[in-house]
Amino acid sequence: MEENEELDNIIVLNDENGNEVQFEFLDLIELDEEEYVVLLPITEDGDEEEGEVVILKVEDTDEDSEEESYVSVEDEEVLNKVFEIFKERFKDDFDFVDED
Repeated sequence: MEENEELDNIIVLNDENGNEVQFEFLDLIELDEEEYVVLLPITEDGDEEEGEVVILKVEDTDEDSEEESYVSVEDEEVLNKVFEIFKERFKDDFDFVDED
């Protein structure tokens, strides 16, 4: 198997400093007529980080274009709801650690 075969679900985003950051796309979740992506950061050596996922809201940039943009979600309640849906969908695939 070639190393690049697993890159189909890799998304490259720019952070606030303009640096490219790679994420593995885990899921697309719809909540209250909005869409959210759940992403897992990938370290510089190509490994997935053990730890927190990133949840971003999907926004269409242009009706004529198929490009989307992702924006931070500031509302903790929305983040928690999206994460709970994600945890339920993937309860058999991931070991979730509650930080209560």
